[in-house]
Amino acid sequence: MVRKMADTIQKRTKKVTKSGREVELLIPASSLEVLKTAVIFGADAVYIGGEAFGLRAKAKNFSMEDMAAGIQFAHERNVKVYVTANILAHNDDLAGAREYFQELKEIKPDALIISDPGMFTMAKEVCPEIDIHISTQANNTNYETYLFWERLGASRVVSARELSLAEIKEIRAHIPEKMEIESFIHGAMCISYSGRCLLSNYFTGRDANQGACTHPCRWKYSVVEETRPNEYMPVYENERGTYIFNSKDLCMIEHIPEVLDAGIDSLKIEGRMKTALYVATVARTYRKAIDDYLESEEKYRANMDWYHSEISKCTYRQFTTGFYFGKPDETTQIYDSNTYVNEYIYLGIVGDCSGNSVAGEQTGKVLARIQQRNKFSVGDEIEIMKPNGENTSVTVNAMYDEEGTAVEGAPHPKQVLYLELSEQPEQYDILRVQKR
Repeated sequence: MVRKMADTIQKRTKKVTKSGREVELLIPASSLEVLKTAVIFGADAVYIGGEAFGLRAKAKNFSMEDMAAGIQFAHERNVKVYVTANILAHNDDLAGAREYFQELKEIKPDALIISDPGMFTMAKEVCPEIDIHISTQANNTNYETYLFWERLGASRVVSARELSLAEIKEIRAHIPEKMEIESFIHGAMCISYSGRCLLSNYFTGRDANQGACTHPCRWKYSVVEETRPNEYMPVYENERGTYIFNSKDLCMIEHIPEVLDAGIDSLKIEGRMKTALYVATVARTYRKAIDDYLESEEKYRANMDWYHSEISKCTYRQFTTGFYFGKPDETTQIYDSNTYVNEYIYLGIVGDCSGNSVAGEQTGKVLARIQQRNKFSVGDEIEIMKPNGENTSVTVNAMYDEEGTAVEGAPHPKQVLYLELSEQPEQYDILRVQKR
């Protein structure tokens, strides 16, 4: 019988930088399935949103039951869970927010991520035993702001994306040792200051600061002259196109030493609307990069090609270092497209490996259960992506539906299938295939 990772709980051990500070890799999750993937593939902590009061209303988000299950799964493996409640609240939000904090008090997340002072005050009243982290939405650009929140009882502040590493290092020098700094190191960049965008509200009535952003920064624009309302003139940026607000994605995989030297405690990945494949790929790559560097800088430098190869296998928009080494210029924007680069297709997460009993008895094989996410067929060459960094090419020898009937392909989204592969996977492995 193949060993199943669920049978042996592998607890995450904390990593310590050369300066003696603990370093945390913080990964997003949009669902219970993705949370488990983040934990298995290397997260020290996971941040999630409930069905209200977070800034990703279009994400799947967590029911209270799934949130409790996710917290239990993570805590069994020594991984923390933070819950976002970082909307800029209006009067109508407050009564519901108080009830929400009462519910969170019962399931005991490790921290709440909050930006609004009113929400902060309420959370301190309702669940004072839960740490509060101040969201990047609060525009945290200087050490006096950090000290302000520290005096009110916050244990961590998320730096504004507009800060350089030099500025963050100066903040670290002016705040108490126990206070933690969290900063984004990978993912989508927002065109507006610290994410506080009004475009979505203006164009569609959906408020980005209430969790309903429609991402108008990715749209294509034209200019209309006031006296000629039906004449649309294209916007050109050196004749490269018209996507004038579309930023490249942040990627700091080459700069782990500088990030840690700045005194950042929590290295945060953006992406609470991403797939399990994205989360697994980014978590695994940054996990190895951080661990390699803490072992030796030589090992970290020697493995740089692997980091780049792996990080390019998840969706991205080209990469930039954002504000970390100075103000961004025209090279940090994408002018000719609003689409992602996507080199691999996500097929599913391996679940139970005991297999379908009917098909297993028929074939004498151990089968792997998946809920498929994209079409593939018997005979295809696919890849098993393992949490330890290994990628294994395998052949799909056979697949069966839930009735044990052999099928040639997987045409229906989220269809449950049982796979016989040329090499047996383990629970929580990711299946993917390179785009042709």
